[in-house]
Amino acid sequence: MKLFYHPLSGHSHRARLFLSLTGQRFDLVEVDLAKGEHKQPEFLRLNTFGQVPVLVDGDTTIQDSNGIIIYLAKKLGKNDWLPEDPAGAAKVQRWLSIAAGQLAYGPAAARLITVFGAKFNADEVIGRAHSLLKVLEEELSQRAWLAADHITIADIAIYSYIARAPEGNVDLAAYPNVGAWLARIEQLPGFVPFVETPVGLNAA
Repeated sequence: MKLFYHPLSGHSHRARLFLSLTGQRFDLVEVDLAKGEHKQPEFLRLNTFGQVPVLVDGDTTIQDSNGIIIYLAKKLGKNDWLPEDPAGAAKVQRWLSIAAGQLAYGPAAARLITVFGAKFNADEVIGRAHSLLKVLEEELSQRAWLAADHITIADIAIYSYIARAPEGNVDLAAYPNVGAWLARIEQLPGFVPFVETPVGLNAA
């Protein structure tokens, strides 16, 4: 397996983290976004949207980070990470949708401003981030993990951008349950950290 990624991409980290936690052997191929490698014909043949990450597994190419972790859970037979029962699968899917929605347009977007210079309204996306964090804080007051009584790919899908939310000027201090959940993930065997950058609240 090969994972085409960028070290500052939370979507890339999501895929890399799950590969590592499952003990799957893979090769990392860094795509230089600053040089526009993701928009070159060679990479566009892997992903017509010109986005990382991309997983190449033999003749199979998966272009979406949530798609990658679903693919891996299915291929590796990790039913604990992705439940087969209808209710369990639906609970995980809820958080995958949140990862592509509220997470992407909240803490992820806030971080894009400081790390990549994206032209979002900072107050708006930081406000969305705190709205999501309040929901996470409440739900994690009732259980240790997001979608089950054990970790699933739902937790992996949400982790990276929450962990680095302070880089987007999103303060996590008011969310102790979220902090404890982050720490539980970071203590797992095979955990690989998401690169920190000295921006936002980390700039001091």
